[in-house]
Amino acid sequence: MRNKKTLGNSLRAYFSKPANVITVIFLIVLLLTVVLPLSTLLIGSFKVNGNQEAIWIDQDGVEDGSWTFHHWIELLTSKEYNYASTKFWAPLGGSALMAALACVVAVLFGGVVAWFITRSDLPAKKFISTVFVFPYIMPSWSMAMFWENFFKNTEINAGMGILQSVTGICVPESMVYGLVPCAMSLGLHYAPFAYILIGGILRNMDANLEEAATVLKASRFKILYKVTLPIVLPALVSTVLLVFSSSISSFTVPFFLNKSSINSGNNFVSISVQMRNLINTGFTKGQGYVVAIVLMMFSIGILTLNNWFTGKRKSFTTVTGKSGQVSLVKLGKARKVIAVILVIIVAFFAIMPLASFAMESLLEVPGDWSSFTLRYWLSREVFEGSNKGDTIGILMSPTMWKAMGRSLLLSVLVSLVAGSFGILIGYAVARKRGSKAATLVSDLAFLPYLIPSMSFGAVYLALSYTKGFTWLDGSFILLLLVGSIKFMPFASRTGTSAMLQLSGEIEEAAIVIGVPWWKRMTRVLFPIQKSSFISGYLLPFISCMREMSLFVLLAASYTTLVTTVLQEYSRTGLNQASNAINLLIIIFVLVIQFAVNKLTGASIDKGVGG
Repeated sequence: MRNKKTLGNSLRAYFSKPANVITVIFLIVLLLTVVLPLSTLLIGSFKVNGNQEAIWIDQDGVEDGSWTFHHWIELLTSKEYNYASTKFWAPLGGSALMAALACVVAVLFGGVVAWFITRSDLPAKKFISTVFVFPYIMPSWSMAMFWENFFKNTEINAGMGILQSVTGICVPESMVYGLVPCAMSLGLHYAPFAYILIGGILRNMDANLEEAATVLKASRFKILYKVTLPIVLPALVSTVLLVFSSSISSFTVPFFLNKSSINSGNNFVSISVQMRNLINTGFTKGQGYVVAIVLMMFSIGILTLNNWFTGKRKSFTTVTGKSGQVSLVKLGKARKVIAVILVIIVAFFAIMPLASFAMESLLEVPGDWSSFTLRYWLSREVFEGSNKGDTIGILMSPTMWKAMGRSLLLSVLVSLVAGSFGILIGYAVARKRGSKAATLVSDLAFLPYLIPSMSFGAVYLALSYTKGFTWLDGSFILLLLVGSIKFMPFASRTGTSAMLQLSGEIEEAAIVIGVPWWKRMTRVLFPIQKSSFISGYLLPFISCMREMSLFVLLAASYTTLVTTVLQEYSRTGLNQASNAINLLIIIFVLVIQFAVNKLTGASIDKGVGG
């Protein structure tokens, strides 16, 4: 009896602290929303998922729900009709090569610009620094659509692009569609990411190190090779690994730059596109789940390697203080020439895409200004050959506006859920710092970040096919759940960082005078870290508004979200309409990014300076 009373008192004392209650609640929530779906996906890769799949397997005793190794064996080893090679190994190898090339482009382009901004007397730094991050703010498919708009030509039956209309030059098809264009588009998209990471290290590097090397008569090249590069090596490795991890699982870029209608050897099929094809057939869902698991293992392994390397190479860290004077390289007479070249290149890849989307949406015949029209913006007519009675001018289209409304509603709800959960998790982790439960909650909240978007969508697709969860299939609640969990890492890390900056004495003072917990949060803690918490709400909003890969497997139809409408228009050849919608999405995202800057004072290019 005494033991029960003691246990009861201990439990009451434990749950009297809000941080403990929040920790327990979110431990349960995250187990149900992260661990359960992941286990369902894993189980789905070893089971028969439906009668169609049972017919496909065609083995004695195999029926819906049966346990089987068939999915793994056939996808990874089957030599019949080169099945394993065609369906898995070739797409995986191609995606790995695409990711490696993207890393080279991102690191070289972003690293060179970061060095000029932080270590030279280059003029126009502010403009270059601000504009250079635009491709990263924009959705990843924007660069792919711009690439097609610029390089397509009539010789490959793709319509006249900007380059052909201006110069008459027609590049080969391999420069418009396929592996190389995909790698270039991804590299240019992630170049600002490399710029931010490498530039941040260069900007905060102790200038005394380079100055000492200069005093010892070391050449500028030797200083760069022996001093600067070793210091930025952790940032370089992190950039390479993170860009590789993001690129190998990319869906949208290969989707837009793979044109099966052309059929001349440039139909590059990435592993993510192949995963969607396997899942959507109905006969090979289990094999699609296998691909999703492989991609997750790939991503988690790469990020674990990154954490191991950056933790191991602490000897590269310089914490002895920073020189008050940064030693800038004098570019001499070349400084203005280099500045002009960089301004043109940066503006071309950051601003020209917007102009190209506007131009493509206004021309009936691509590249022919005599065919200028507002039809794809304002017409109420049905697009000829669309086979969809609702595909009309986008500003007049009920389909587009309903999809935009659902995207806005979904983004608002996702930001509210993810942002609020992030703040609460941050509070619990900060107050219970060091405890096993708080560490587990923090790790589980961050785990969705390590899973590629399309694989994470496949996780919940598998869950929606599971008995007891079929009511989720294709529902708005499913999209809300997936978006909230996927984008929670942004908010939880922001909330944790903000809470760790607050001294416990602030809350203790409020406790002494009897202020209840909810009032401490809303009247004391939130106002102090308001900018960080608002950022924790806005980042999921922006990410959800421009997301396609996460929802492409889960949307009930192409009309569900504005990004799925864009995807369908592009797939069916309504390029003017897809360019118009893309322009609207980008402008909307940039406006929100501007609002983030004004509300929080944060801007991702400030990590570098200029």
